[in-house]
Formats: sequence, C-alpha cells, structure tokens
Amino acid sequence: MQLHLLDGTYELFRSFFGAPPRLTPDGREVGAVAGIIASTLSLLREPGVTHLAVATDYVIESFRNQMFDGYKTGEGIPEELMGQFRLAEAAWEAMGVRVWPMVEFEADDGMASGAWKFEDQVERVVLLSPDKDLSQCVDGDRVVTYDRRQEIERNEQGVWEKFGVAPSSISDYLGLVGDTADGIPGLPGWGAKSTATVLAHYRTIEEIPDDAADWDVKVRSAAKLAETLAAHREEALLYRELAVLRRDVPIPDSLDDLEWRGPVRADYEAFCTELGFDGLLDRPHKWQD
Repeated sequence: MQLHLLDGTYELFRSFFGAPPRLTPDGREVGAVAGIIASTLSLLREPGVTHLAVATDYVIESFRNQMFDGYKTGEGIPEELMGQFRLAEAAWEAMGVRVWPMVEFEADDGMASGAWKFEDQVERVVLLSPDKDLSQCVDGDRVVTYDRRQEIERNEQGVWEKFGVAPSSISDYLGLVGDTADGIPGLPGWGAKSTATVLAHYRTIEEIPDDAADWDVKVRSAAKLAETLAAHREEALLYRELAVLRRDVPIPDSLDDLEWRGPVRADYEAFCTELGFDGLLDRPHKWQD
C-alpha cells in the first residue's frame, strides 16, 4: 500500500497558470478549481493511488514570517487566484479527498508531518510536489518525491544526484544557497556546486570550519566562502531553520481515513452544478454511495 500526499497549493498555482480561465454562472473565476478537479481525478485513476491527502495553506504567511521579515508573503498573488483557495479545498472535499488546511504552518509542513506519521504504516509515501525543501523528507525508497509535471521521481539516491547532498542536509543546503521561492536569501557566493561539495563532507553548517585552511575539501574561492560563512554563520543558521520542515503538525486522520472511496454523488454533483462544471459531473470512476 502507498500513501500519496499532494501539495494542494502548488497544484492550484499550476492549474491557475496552466488552465484556461473559466467563470461560474454568477461570474466568479474558477478555472484553476476546474483544473485541479480534473487533475486530481486523473491521479486517482492511476494504479496504486488508493490513499490520498491534500495539504493547503491559503493564508500563505506562516510562523516563519515571524522569524524573518523577508520570508515569502501573499504579495503579488493575483486576486483571481487567491479567491480560489477555499473553493479548491471545497472541491477536494466534494471529491471525497481528505484536506489538511494549514494556517500557522505551510502545506509542506503538513506533508512532512504526514510522511513522518504514516511512513511505518505503508510500503511507501509519495510526496507529490516539485518543491526542493521536501527532499529533506526523503528516506531511502520508502519516502520519495514526485514531480507530476515533469514526471520525475526522486528517492534518496535521486536527491544525491540532484543536489549533491543527503536528504538530511537539504535544509543546510538551502540555508547556504538560498531559496528564492520562499524568500530565503542564502549567503553571497555560496552557489549550488560549492555548497554541495562542502556539505557532502561536513553535512551541517555547524561542522564547516571558519578557516578554509582547515577544510578537508577543495572548492573554488574557498577562502572567500569561508570568510563569508564565518561573518554570517548566524544568518545561515536562521536561513536553515526557515527551510526545516516541521514534523509535529497535528494530523488527526488515521490511515484508514485517507483511503479514497469516491465522492458522495449528491454532494459532488451539487458542487459541480453550482460552479458550472457540467463536463466534470461524470468524471469520478467510483462513488461512495
């Protein structure tokens, strides 16, 4: 048995920018919601997709905004997209899919906590997201990431091949390199290649010596990198903390709760009718009733 955990916020963004606009009978923009319904129902037809939960974070801001002023916010997100977050959650619920709406935390925290909670109860947990920070959750072949758009799956070996570090070092990697998507600046000069070389040996930021003369690895501009790290180590540790995904988000569901049994026909049909999704009425391939 496998457990699939879907990054609902990413899916909604992907659908908004990839699916055509669409209006409800009363004039609301819901093209992204129509897209996530079609995409999720297609996912549920795939072999081995029996247990599914979706994590969302419609608030966008989280506890990390209290830690660092530069962390990502909802600024610049189109109103037409923000207006579909709650409808997207309602759509997944109408489909019979469990939704984990994050408020204080982020969707990735919910997925990390779900993987942590259920890893020992299933053969494999598949984290359906391209977000690089979820690579820190990868555990051998038992917890993997999967990018649905590019159809790329990464197990632990795949993380090494992509980033040059172990999953346990991904947050340190992001603390040094930065993550523009999340507003994490990283340290000047610390690029992907040099960071991977150093962390592949030292594993954590704390273990990297201040003086490049003490380094057991050879990287270009080592003296400058060491000088930068020595001067900004506290910032790097803060950036790493921002990148660390929480695994203590309360997940009330049991594994049995996550088994997809199909939508309740009346609820799903009422939702689709309200939004004008006539073409999606018969898409589910099974029903609870």
